[in-house]
Amino acid sequence: MSYVVPQPVTPPAAEPGVVYTVASGDLRPAANVTGWPSQQKLEADLAAALTDLGRTVRRGHPVDEEKGHGFIDSQRAGIEVFGQLPPDAPLIVVEGVWQYSHHVLAGLRTHRGPILVVANWSGEFPGLVGLLNLTASLTKAGVSYSALWSEDFTDAWARDGLRTWLETGVLTHDTSHVRPLPALPGDAETELGVALARRLRSEKAIIGVFDEGCMGMYNAIIDDELLNPLGIYKERLSQSALVVEMNRVTDQEAQAVRDWLDAAGLTFHTGADEATELTDAQLLSQFRMYIAALRIADDFGLDAVGIQYQQGLKDTVPASDLAEGLLNNVERPAVFSRDGSRELYPGAPLPHFNEVDEGVAVDSLVTNRIWTAMGIDPATTLHDIRWGEEYDGRFVWVFEISGSVPASHHGGYDKSWSMRQPPMFFPLGGGTLSGVSKPGEIVWSRVFIMDGSLHVDLGRASVVPLPEEETRRRLDATNPQWPIMHAVLHGVTRDQFMARHKANHLNVAYAPDAATADKALRAKAALFAELGLQVHLCGDVRL
Repeated sequence: MSYVVPQPVTPPAAEPGVVYTVASGDLRPAANVTGWPSQQKLEADLAAALTDLGRTVRRGHPVDEEKGHGFIDSQRAGIEVFGQLPPDAPLIVVEGVWQYSHHVLAGLRTHRGPILVVANWSGEFPGLVGLLNLTASLTKAGVSYSALWSEDFTDAWARDGLRTWLETGVLTHDTSHVRPLPALPGDAETELGVALARRLRSEKAIIGVFDEGCMGMYNAIIDDELLNPLGIYKERLSQSALVVEMNRVTDQEAQAVRDWLDAAGLTFHTGADEATELTDAQLLSQFRMYIAALRIADDFGLDAVGIQYQQGLKDTVPASDLAEGLLNNVERPAVFSRDGSRELYPGAPLPHFNEVDEGVAVDSLVTNRIWTAMGIDPATTLHDIRWGEEYDGRFVWVFEISGSVPASHHGGYDKSWSMRQPPMFFPLGGGTLSGVSKPGEIVWSRVFIMDGSLHVDLGRASVVPLPEEETRRRLDATNPQWPIMHAVLHGVTRDQFMARHKANHLNVAYAPDAATADKALRAKAALFAELGLQVHLCGDVRL
């Protein structure tokens, strides 16, 4: 008997002096088309820098004129592109927009040449966010890489970084701000953290995951083998079940949520055009989602919940962000069991981890318990590390997310507003829960996977007020519909933070003052250490 035996494929050979580039993009065509001009400029700026350094640039895949962009826009497309690249060639992943890491992860896992991920230092499209997600995913996958960022790659710092990578295949940034957790003092905060960790392990907690793997974020999935030893287990739920439960919510119940928010002072910027404006119908759908999420959480006894939304729900119902922000707040519209006999999760948030980021799930769950035990407002949220610039002599970050921020972070519902989500990301609209984060002290943190185990970075920051015109400029430079936080990190420079942070998200929670923030961070460090995570302190942290 004869068989059709596949013949080995001989890959193309790398050429001396040639650097290949690829560009991972979105899965949403509208986002790819809208972001393509920004990507083109970044690629041109990078090519000019590489040419000046004596290299030839070869794009690893063509521009698709019919689609109107040149992004790799699916995992299959990425596999096919990498099949045509020399596996030993120097490779740069160029990111001027948000991208789906799994589009290129299969190819990067097996690429043998040096890998550099670059992004433009710009808030217009989330290229920096895309870079951080891809590098975090590569960290989890155990793939070696380097990273670099610049406004236009004409500055000496970026040019020197490119030169170093071209000559050595490696670019190392300063991360001296990171240090391992020292021995903790035997005080009340350490005792609290250890006790809460042991209780979590013994009594266990459940996080509800409405469909895993949002927007290609491989780094945001924590396998059960790493999660369960913490005492945390997943209830895997389908977003279709969420839509079914939404359809069971009555018009009167959804309207009651709207009435409560109107009375609380939340401003809704509404109109009549479903395609471009926020409408009352979109809002009522979002309030149905809020009620449905709480009822399903009650059904399964969940301690936290995460809704994927993208991609699964974006063509089905309006955005989840407004519902998510309500869930994260202590003060929120009451929701009752289906028979009306019980209020669900009364007087407390149901922590929501946006975009089903399970690193944030672990973080928000333990933060909720520590802050509650200390008598501090336990409202938490994640933010994208979007961008930042110097203002008045200090670097002020723009932390920004699509709307899942609790109202208490803005100072209340009367200081919050809701605008229609951008059509290129959210075709069915829906409102945000937006505002400018109030000045104050925060603890920031990130749980991530590195070297096959769980780690956590902990740091402190101050949320600072900026003049209204500067806030508006920053919103207009990013997404004006979304909530924004002006943050100054303690003892961590811009480039140190970018070089170290292993995610596009970070978790934040307020404390009433600096001394309390230090105590809360100490309790959090003690809890994570007791659970067996490798704890790292970042910047100026007082223990």
